[in-house]
Amino acid sequence: MRHLDNAPKKATNLSLNSKVLEMAREMGMNISQTVDELLAAEVKRRYWERWNEENKEAVAAYNARIAKEGLPLAKYRSF
Repeated sequence: MRHLDNAPKKATNLSLNSKVLEMAREMGMNISQTVDELLAAEVKRRYWERWNEENKEAVAAYNARIAKEGLPLAKYRSF
């Protein structure tokens, strides 16, 4: 996944619930920062959800191989 940190900011228009926006401002919240952080978290969650779905067969095959053959370097483990 591409790194999302330190990317330049871009102005955008959002439609938000006016009462929620008013309360957030009264609480001194930084709306842009809050929305940016929440959106980034949701993008990451959906990215990994999609990745897991797209790679579930490969992950299942790997797990089956490990269950059958064991870990490749297990004989070198000291614990």
